[in-house]
Amino acid sequence: MALFDDIVEGFGNSWVSSVLVGVGVALVAPIIVPALAAGMRPLVKTVVRGGMLVYDKGVEMIAEAGEQLSDLVAEARAEADTAAAAATQAAASAASANANGQAMDS
Repeated sequence: MALFDDIVEGFGNSWVSSVLVGVGVALVAPIIVPALAAGMRPLVKTVVRGGMLVYDKGVEMIAEAGEQLSDLVAEARAEADTAAAAATQAAASAASANANGQAMDS
């Protein structure tokens, strides 16, 4: 706003100067806006393309992380099943040994 205030101040403090600035902007806008839009199009396309690349890389990284997590869960489940089977077998062996020990005492 300071730039606009400096421009208006250069014309004086009358309302005529404000009207002249408004008319000038209205006359120049149809020329400037399409030129800016045409100039901005390659920049916007580049930003969109970059966003697509970031999105694709993010999807790839999340899929890889999910696969690794799935592998870890499968390994942990296998180890837990092995430990449970070993504990069951140890308990059965201990029960069998106690049964044999009591049978021998009789």
